[in-house]
Amino acid sequence: PLFVTWKIGRDKRLRGCIGTFSAMNLHSGLREYTLTSALKDSRFPPMTRDELPRLFCSVSLLTNFEDVCDYMDWEVGVHGIRIEFINEKGSKRTATYLPEVAKEQGHCCTLFHMICIFSATYSFLVTVLEFASLLFSRYRSEKMTMSYTEYLAHRQHHHFQNGIGHPLPPYNHYS
Repeated sequence: PLFVTWKIGRDKRLRGCIGTFSAMNLHSGLREYTLTSALKDSRFPPMTRDELPRLFCSVSLLTNFEDVCDYMDWEVGVHGIRIEFINEKGSKRTATYLPEVAKEQGHCCTLFHMICIFSATYSFLVTVLEFASLLFSRYRSEKMTMSYTEYLAHRQHHHFQNGIGHPLPPYNHYS
């Protein structure tokens, strides 16, 4: 399971974030979700080449999944939270926030859950009885972040270490 998050600018505004809870090959998962989060996050228009110098990309590898009986049984900034429920149309829905999101946004556990649920369904209002029927699991993540500038420097360094000895061509976002 992994998520790829894009942020942009000095204030690192969210620019895209998509991932999966399904286990998959790391190489193919990174390729797929890097492009999907950059080009197909429905909250944002597809990224453009002009944005590249201002981008930061984070990869979160999700680990240590645990079902929790008490919706307060997780720690903001340490655990991510995943919620499963049936929406008003009878469809199974899930909502999640990565471990760093609640902390970055200053949310407490109860408010955080409600925001998480609402963001997953857009209009689903949760009653006390519905809240009691939600399934919660917590998880941790290993996160790595790199700016576009750092990526280019790393790529150039690796290229020279391999003995090729000349600059790389400009980055092609499809490679």
